Amino acid sequence: MGIFVKICGLSTPEMVDAALSAGADMVGFVHFEKGPRHVPLDVAQSLSEQVGDRAVKVLVTVDMTDMALAHAIAAVKPHALQLHGHERPDRVATISTRFGLPVIKAISIGGEGSDIGRIMSYQGVADMLLFDAAPAKDGAELPGGNGTSFDWTFLQALDLQTPWLLAGGLRPDNVGEALTQTGAQGVDVSSGVESEPGVKDPAKIAAFIANARAAAETRG
Repeated sequence: MGIFVKICGLSTPEMVDAALSAGADMVGFVHFEKGPRHVPLDVAQSLSEQVGDRAVKVLVTVDMTDMALAHAIAAVKPHALQLHGHERPDRVATISTRFGLPVIKAISIGGEGSDIGRIMSYQGVADMLLFDAAPAKDGAELPGGNGTSFDWTFLQALDLQTPWLLAGGLRPDNVGEALTQTGAQGVDVSSGVESEPGVKDPAKIAAFIANARAAAETRG
């Protein structure tokens, strides 16, 4: 069974080339000023044009207003939106209807039972879910891209019909194990393929994608 591989937090033409050359299915551009991978809209627009239709272009935002989203979408022209903030199911539904784009909803997992009910509330609302590790402390400014993982066995209790991606603490050396343990339909990586915060390493990107593909083929 094939999988989706998403390389997120791209901010330069060289990073985009590395992701595309390695065979990424999805590429993510983060428009969130507090984050180390933030790209201004003019840069995101240029990178989006560079990608064209060679991969699914995902605009990653955090709790943006409709006006700000409209402005960002007009500039970047993404294929999909990733909502990585505190957007509730009704907000996700509104955004999906208003902008007519597939929506990926990121959900922070802390390993508590209450997470299951929260996850299920997005089923049938978002087009795809993304499970990331919750920030180490409440009130953390960065909702994702922190390079930490959560207990993957937690996902075994889920019965989801909505496609989902696994994120959080993934690296070239553990992505195969992650896919085998969780049965995820796809993986998302940002800090795990960097040489320093915000700087992607082409060799790590290539190794991550190759190892993910190999694991997917092994599990059938």
